[in-house]
Amino acid sequence: MPKILIVGGGYAGFYTAWKLEKHLRAGEAEVVMVDPLPYMAYLPFLPEVAAGSIEPRHAVVSHRRHLKKTKVIQAKVTNIDHANKTATITPEGGESWQYDYDQVVVTAGSVSRTFPIPGIAENAVGMKSIEEAVYARDTLISNFEKAAALPKDSELRRRLLTTVVVGGGFAGIETFAELRSAANALLEKFPEISFDETQFHLIEAMGRIMPEVSLQTAEHVLKDLAKRGAYVHLDTQVSDATDGVVKTNTGEEYPSDLIIWTAGVMANPQVVNGSDLPREARGRISTQADLRVIDENGDIIEGAWAAGDVAAVPDLTGGGVGGMCVPNAQHAVRQAKRIAKNIVATLRGEEPVDYIHKNLGAVAGLGLYNGAFQSGKIALTGFLAWVAHRGYHGLAMPTWERKWRVLWGWYHNFFLGRDQVQISATQRPRDFFDAFASRPKPKVEQVEEQKVA
Repeated sequence: MPKILIVGGGYAGFYTAWKLEKHLRAGEAEVVMVDPLPYMAYLPFLPEVAAGSIEPRHAVVSHRRHLKKTKVIQAKVTNIDHANKTATITPEGGESWQYDYDQVVVTAGSVSRTFPIPGIAENAVGMKSIEEAVYARDTLISNFEKAAALPKDSELRRRLLTTVVVGGGFAGIETFAELRSAANALLEKFPEISFDETQFHLIEAMGRIMPEVSLQTAEHVLKDLAKRGAYVHLDTQVSDATDGVVKTNTGEEYPSDLIIWTAGVMANPQVVNGSDLPREARGRISTQADLRVIDENGDIIEGAWAAGDVAAVPDLTGGGVGGMCVPNAQHAVRQAKRIAKNIVATLRGEEPVDYIHKNLGAVAGLGLYNGAFQSGKIALTGFLAWVAHRGYHGLAMPTWERKWRVLWGWYHNFFLGRDQVQISATQRPRDFFDAFASRPKPKVEQVEEQKVA
């Protein structure tokens, strides 16, 4: 029975396995998916998780619950030797072992792309994982709690009430707007803190934000953010972030305990560099339009496929940057559905079909009851765009079980408001126990030796 190995369980990986279960006949192939995490995170919901509008567990999809026929392995693929069709699987805390496959599907996704700016690696956090979104939420609330106990002229108080987001794409603007909205809601619970004390700064190197929408829509979003006390600095770059003090090339400085980096992504380097599959200049695995991997001469490498952010897939509609599909969820999901059908077709001796998808538009959530929507020449902002944003992503969330949890949470929040409690102490669960735990008393001999010494 042919063995299909899926490397990565994010958007593209999860959907590939999910659709293979649907299209494969019983006993037609063995499907194995390897990922270090036990779930797929629905990334468009991360800004709402950071703002407390969605429960973190509701924004992820369990691999084992929803992949009934796929063998799920929680580990890393540390090497792909496609010449011998062998992958090295390394579980956490265990010995590496080899897996022989017939078909490999690389869907390892992307990670935050940063630059060697002093202080960014030590003080910033991305917005590419559910853990980062939870950290941002807990830090924002915790900073309000700490600041409320400090005098108003305290430098630490100003630092705690300052949030900096770097990058003005969709991820950055949504995160920025949602956190500003969440902070406004927090002010109702913290009478000790005034609106003017809360500082939100977004730094964007380009001359505009949200290139996925029209310039008119982007300018409307800028005006709306300004009304809400959120400052966007265009044509500005971060030059330093040592000790959490964000310095820009224009001379401004913003001391902050919450710095969020959303300025670009890159293909997962651990998987790409750990394989012998060819890649293009930007570090993505080279594929042709039917999602089969190709070499530098354009020849097909049999048994190798790639999709999602880790792959350089030609955009046959002509709308992609550099002729390639842009790295977003819309392409990853649809490429996964196509790759599943193409693999099944190949197993049955049929020809695979090219992936082609024209961008239908873009939706963004900008805080409660506020959003932006663009589809062709049709543009909306405000409440209707927010409804379109929630409607689209509520339906796009995979599995009805997950849809229901998200929709149920939104329904409750409509009456109860955001959940504004932070539990960052869960990251250090032993602290409370350790502080009061009894220790063995030192032996008499050891005490005497210490006295003599």
